[in-house]
Amino acid sequence: MATASLTPISPVFSTSTSPKSPIKTSTTPTIWHQNRNHLPLRRQILQGFALSPLILIKETAISEAREVEVGSYLPPSSSDPSFVLFKATPKDTPALRAGNVQPYQFILPPTWKQTRVANILSGNYCQPKCAEPWVEVKFEDEKQGKVQVVASPLIRLTNKPNASIEDIGSPDKLIASLGPFVTGNSYDPDELLETSVEKLGDQTYYKYVLETPYALTGTHNLAKATAKGSTVVLFVASANDKQWQASEKTLKAILDSFQV
Repeated sequence: MATASLTPISPVFSTSTSPKSPIKTSTTPTIWHQNRNHLPLRRQILQGFALSPLILIKETAISEAREVEVGSYLPPSSSDPSFVLFKATPKDTPALRAGNVQPYQFILPPTWKQTRVANILSGNYCQPKCAEPWVEVKFEDEKQGKVQVVASPLIRLTNKPNASIEDIGSPDKLIASLGPFVTGNSYDPDELLETSVEKLGDQTYYKYVLETPYALTGTHNLAKATAKGSTVVLFVASANDKQWQASEKTLKAILDSFQV
């Protein structure tokens, strides 16, 4: 067997009584060199197997991260044809499929692109009973900014079933709980510049303007929140200083269009 040929046979410990046993010992180096000649080939084969998953992972990641302008597949907004309308459906997110979030919609410039939400942030692992907020969808444009929809279980904010946003508390109380999901790290009440309340049909929305110099999402944030069913839905529009100068009006128009 090959394993035996790799081990030098000592005449002292050999069980053979034949006087030719030393010849076996002398042939070992020859067999060892033959096996060594196969090592580079074996290494290449093993390296090929080791690298193949990485190649597959890389190709999958590229495929999943592929971005397409929303104007290529979303319909124009009836209220402003210079925007397109995104209407979330159960095929878009795990929470919508589970019935934990009511469908929502908002407008976007046609040049924006949808970005992938990491599985750990999407709520996919905890539906239908998530204890912590999760990210529903994300869109962005390098020159204008980004938006995302964050959903939070109602039970995290109040013990009242099917509570309205007014039942949860004032705009200041709500943003104190959800502020870190606007900024991406921490929330300081001094960063809050403006609050307002908006009524659309039977649904009440709290709106916020924040200046957040230390936020991970951007130095400027707009937010809009409402409660429906068992979830509080938070819409966030973010921009850095350069994006804000160029697209403040656009981001405010996007925020205003959001409704559940």
